[in-house]
Amino acid sequence: MISFECDYNNGAHPKVLENLVKYNSSKPTPYGFDEFSELAKQKIREAIGMPDAQIFFLTGGTQANATTIDSMLYQYEGVICVGSGHINVHEAGAVEFTEHKIITLPDVQGKMEARTLDRYLDDFMHDGNKDHAVHPGLVYITFPTEFGTLYTAAELRDIYQVCQHYDLPLYIDGARLGYGLMAPGNDVTLPYLARHCDVFYIGGTKIGALCGEAVVFSGRNAHKHFFSIQKQHGAVIAKGALIGLQFDALFTDNLYFRLSQHAIDMAMQLKQLFREKGYRFYVDSPTNQQFLVIRNEEVERLSRQVAFTHFGQTDHHHTICRFVTSWATTQEEIAELRSCLFH
Repeated sequence: MISFECDYNNGAHPKVLENLVKYNSSKPTPYGFDEFSELAKQKIREAIGMPDAQIFFLTGGTQANATTIDSMLYQYEGVICVGSGHINVHEAGAVEFTEHKIITLPDVQGKMEARTLDRYLDDFMHDGNKDHAVHPGLVYITFPTEFGTLYTAAELRDIYQVCQHYDLPLYIDGARLGYGLMAPGNDVTLPYLARHCDVFYIGGTKIGALCGEAVVFSGRNAHKHFFSIQKQHGAVIAKGALIGLQFDALFTDNLYFRLSQHAIDMAMQLKQLFREKGYRFYVDSPTNQQFLVIRNEEVERLSRQVAFTHFGQTDHHHTICRFVTSWATTQEEIAELRSCLFH
């Protein structure tokens, strides 16, 4: 059976494994305070064009989100997120577990609109009872969104301007950041994104690493005890060099971006196959996640040959199905998918 189920069911890219094997016998300083992690951080700073950025390596995406958000909020504050946002639907209440409410806003194809955010914040600030409510303390978006859609540079700028107007930090979840940056039509660069938010993370787990994410505070605005908060959240590993070595490899010779481009190339081939066969798309995604609306009988047939994700129903007869490519997707897998579709 071929798998288009997700982009994190692979191992690691050979260059990443090579780095791990090469330095396997070394004895680096534990907890991420090692020379390999520092080298990786320097390469990330160069990639984003911010020599003073503060960078922390965490074990996974949920840990990155819960730890970062918790570190930036007072106990009476919540985080603003669209209803379809990852922290709201796919993290088992990890943010709420830290006793911070998620304040949801409506989305448009997975995206937050600046005017919606501005309207909510303006209403809140003019509410005479606001001191009895959970205060908005942070704005959270994902790039790409949960549905594989992208913010334009102008949309990202507008959201950040609203955040600045209300003195709220903007946090961008970049679990699939590379796939968004390399998508056709995208006009957001990594340095641009870093300059239009207060903190973001670069996903490694889904793009060539065994595990690990790099949380980047672009304005030297990390909590002064962020490491201790990270430790509280179980997001520190003693063998911290394990993550640093992986990001060192990913940010050498543009490997991170080359792997991301490969996944996008495969996704566009996959997308064309579905178009040729006449399948209906749930949303027009330019990234490595493609969402189709498929009749239930066809879902059952395809499921016997292809692994993919069921993302809900549009009605009793149709299922929203997600097909995902990754840095490791091969031409042979695309060809086998073709044979399954064109039976």
